[in-house]
Amino acid sequence: MVLKSYSKINLSLSVNSRLKTGLHEIQSYYCLIDLSDRIKISKIKKKKDKIIFKGMFAKHIKSNNSISNLLKLLRKLKLISSYYSVSVFKNIPVFSGLGGGTSNAAFILKFLLKRRISKNTISKVEKVVGSDLRLFFYRQGFLENLKTIKVVKKKQKLFFLLSRPNIDCRTQEIYSKVQKYSKKTKFSLNRINTKKKFIYHILAQKNELQLIAEKKYPIIKKLLTDISAKKGCYFSRMSGSGSVCYGLFDSESSAKKALNKIKTKYPKFWFSIAKTV
Repeated sequence: MVLKSYSKINLSLSVNSRLKTGLHEIQSYYCLIDLSDRIKISKIKKKKDKIIFKGMFAKHIKSNNSISNLLKLLRKLKLISSYYSVSVFKNIPVFSGLGGGTSNAAFILKFLLKRRISKNTISKVEKVVGSDLRLFFYRQGFLENLKTIKVVKKKQKLFFLLSRPNIDCRTQEIYSKVQKYSKKTKFSLNRINTKKKFIYHILAQKNELQLIAEKKYPIIKKLLTDISAKKGCYFSRMSGSGSVCYGLFDSESSAKKALNKIKTKYPKFWFSIAKTV
């Protein structure tokens, strides 16, 4: 079986508090995009999983990873009994804020359990693969808190230019520098029920981790400024804790034209065009 493991973009991100667990309570509008890892998975007779990562981002992944941790946990919970051969072709950059590792676990989880997944199982899996696991169960939504997602039923078709500067933003390090917390906001479907309203509402938001990353890595601010200056760009922002920066564009054509111009200025950076799924 071959699975597509989609990445996510945080269209906004506010940090509301620090929990006793050490995690931070956040709110975020997000969407899944068609930038995806390709996963081949099959049962094997051996009593040990065989997990292989390929592609330009494979070298950064440790043997103790989200997939290995997921499979061990599912056997411990007696939700599966088999062992698996898993081959992952990594198209999603690591340390990027796109949730690649958690996405891998989420899509394998859905495949193995045939989407019959209890809330209790999700909570247990989150503890070993990442608190953003539940994002990958919905294509567009509003993360109201770490346990609740408000699903956006009328999905907007969005186009992105993505760029990853040669920086590894460590999630734990970025969050550790948060000093101020924002008040929680209530989700209102009326604010985003048309594309114009949706864009306007997201434009008024921000990623509260972005300033922290920009202070540590000034190139992020420079890259975002250059992206936002391109024709057709509504705004530019960093996804999650970084380091991937993106521009939201009015069309795929505009995003591609912007890519052709900006990649000459940053020839060593990774770039991609993506759209919502």
